[in-house]
Parts: sequence; C-alpha cells; structure tokens
Amino acid sequence: MSRLWRTPRGGVRALGTFADVRFDDLFDDLESQLEAELGAERRDLEAEEERFRIGRLELRDRIAAAPRQLDLTLRGGDRLRLRRMALGRDWLNGIVLEGAPAETGALVPLHAIESIGVDADAAAASLRAAPAGDLQARLSFAFALRDLARRRVSVILEGAMPAAGTIDRVGRDHLDLAEHEPGTPPRLGTVRSWRIVPFSSFDWVRVA
Repeated sequence: MSRLWRTPRGGVRALGTFADVRFDDLFDDLESQLEAELGAERRDLEAEEERFRIGRLELRDRIAAAPRQLDLTLRGGDRLRLRRMALGRDWLNGIVLEGAPAETGALVPLHAIESIGVDADAAAASLRAAPAGDLQARLSFAFALRDLARRRVSVILEGAMPAAGTIDRVGRDHLDLAEHEPGTPPRLGTVRSWRIVPFSSFDWVRVA
C-alpha cells in the first residue's frame, strides 16, 4: 500500500520549480505596482509643488525670466516693442524697437503695463525661476527717476497728456518737472512752467 502514496522525486522537483516561478512572478508584479504607485505619488507631489511655486510668482518674476525682447501694451493704449536692459523692483528700462523713434530709451513702471505679448515658448520660459541675489530687484521706480534727475536728462512723460522737460525733484510717488522743449537745456529762459506730476498720471518715460 505504501507504494501507492509514494510521489516520484521528479514530480516533487517539478512542483517546487513551478511554485518558485509563480512566487517570483507575483513578487515581480508587486514590485512593479509599488514602483508605479510611488512614481505617481512623486509626480503628483512635484506637480503640486510646481503649482504652488507658480501661484507665488509676480509680474516682475515673469519678466525677469522672459526673453529680453518684450512687446508691451500700456494702459493708455501705447504699444512698445523694446529690448529690456534693466529690471528694477517695480520698473524696467530698455531700448525701443517699435512704437517710438528707434533707439529711444524707455523707462516703464510695471503698474502701467496692461499686457505683454508672448508666444508659447516665451510664456513657458517666463515661468522659470529667475536667478537669486539680483541687486536691481531692490531699486524702486523713484530711484530710477532720481538718477535721470541727477543727470539732468531731457525726458517726455508719455501718457494721456504727454509733458516734456527735465525732472527736477522726485518724491515717493510724484516728481517735479521743469517743462521745456525736448532737447533744450532747462535754463531760466527755456523753462515754460513747472508741474508736480504723480507717477500714476503717465505710462512711461521717454528719454529724449
């Protein structure tokens, strides 16, 4: 009777080999599923972090990371295409390519920008993190205007009612303009009048 219950050695080895293969496949499948789930969680976390980072971006951050050639539409309707040269805390300056006489210098407060025309590549580029430690980021619009006043540069305040002259003094949110013909020095005989001009009343400063 004992021979009837005896399992051949070959059969035992075959069964063991088949079971090993099944368990190996099972563990491989579990590892693959775990790796896929961890990868999905990691991607979700990275996507959430990126959404959070983009949510904190300000207009200046976008301009800092964008290509230097900018197509600006200003709140008064002026359109300027310029090559950005510097970017302060709340202003930018550059060389005008279109929208004013070629090679004109422009100083534009960021609050006067209605929109910036970009293509898909430029829009994506503007989302990148800008380099840290930028000294210009600490310089205000008033600081830039004081530099023009110090150098006695002839300017035109462009906006709804353009005014030409030389910036004489600069306050926190306004400036004093000695009005005279563009390109002439601000002397007693050439100054027609004086104006106190709020920053909010002009869109950009053309360096004449």
